[in-house]
Amino acid sequence: MTTRLLVTGGAGFIGSHYVRTLLGPDGPDDVAITVLDALTYAGNPANLAPVRDSPRLSFVHGDICDAPLVDRLLARHDQVVHFAAESHVDRSLLDASAFVRTNVQGTQTLLDAALRHATGTFVQVSTDEVYGSLEHGSWTEDEPLRPNSPYSASKASADLLAMAQHRTHGLDVRITRCSNNYGPYQFPEKLIPLFVTRLLDGGKAPLYGDGLHVRDWLHVDDHVRAIEAVRTRGRAGQVYNVGGGTELSNKELVGLLLDACSAGWDSVEHVDDRKGHDRRYSVDSGRISRELGYAPKTDLATGLAATVEWYRTHRSWWEPLCAARPRTT
Repeated sequence: MTTRLLVTGGAGFIGSHYVRTLLGPDGPDDVAITVLDALTYAGNPANLAPVRDSPRLSFVHGDICDAPLVDRLLARHDQVVHFAAESHVDRSLLDASAFVRTNVQGTQTLLDAALRHATGTFVQVSTDEVYGSLEHGSWTEDEPLRPNSPYSASKASADLLAMAQHRTHGLDVRITRCSNNYGPYQFPEKLIPLFVTRLLDGGKAPLYGDGLHVRDWLHVDDHVRAIEAVRTRGRAGQVYNVGGGTELSNKELVGLLLDACSAGWDSVEHVDDRKGHDRRYSVDSGRISRELGYAPKTDLATGLAATVEWYRTHRSWWEPLCAARPRTT
C-alpha cells in the first residue's frame, strides 16, 4: 500500500535532499511524494532535477499559509513531513514578520488541516536553536525552550503548537531538532557554502566576532536518515534531538574550509558579531539512538571534502544565486 506523503519546503536544501533520497534507487518503493513549496529565494526547482521524472513525484507551487490549498492537499495525503520555514537568523534580525508568518502561521495552517482530515504522522522538522545557548554539557529533549533570535523563537512557537495538537487532539506529531546541517545544494548564505563560494571565487569570507562560537555539524544525508527513522519508527508526541557529534568553533571550521579551498587566513574578513549571537549549541542524541538505532555515518572530514568538491564542480547551480541576490553575512 502506497503512503501518500506531503513534503513542505521540498525544494529547499534539506527538504529536497529528503525527497531525492526517498525517490532514489535506495529509497522505499511504497511512498508517493507531493512537494509543496512557495519557491522563495531559497527554494529552487533545480534541487529536484535528479528525481524530476519520477512517477511518484508531484510538485505544487504554493504557500503553506494558503488555507484552502493546504486543505485540499491534506485531504488526499496520509502523512506530512514539514520542512518549510524561513531559516536564516540574520534575516530574522532585520525583519521577523516573514518568520512569524511562515514558521508560526504556516505551521498552524498545516496542523488545522491535518486535524480536519485525520492525517496520520506529522513530522515537524525543527532546530536545536530553540533551546538557546549552552556553556557546558548537552541539551536533552526535556530541556525548556529558551530561544534567543526571532528565527528560533518562531520555530519554538511552531514546536509548541504542534505538540499542543498532539496533547489536545491526539494528532500523531513527531518533532526532530537537529544541529547545524551542511552538504550539497545549500543556499550560499549559510556559513559553509558562503565561505566556500567566496573562496572559490578568490574573494574574502566574513567571520563573526572572535570566531569562538561553537556548533555541532551534521551532514544533510545523516539528518535525512534521522527524519525518515522518526517518520517510520518514531513515537507519537515525542521529540528527537539529532546531532552530528562533531563540535567545532567557527574559527576551527573556517580553518578546515581554508585548507580545502587552498586559501589562507588573509582570505578571512573579521566582522562585527551578530546581535544576540548564541555562543554554543549541543544536543544529546541519546533518545534517537536508543529508540531508533540511529547514529550519524558521515564523518566531518569526509563530508566536508565532498561538499567543497560539489560546490567546486557545480558552479552552474550556485553562481546564478550569488549573482541574483547579495549575500548576507
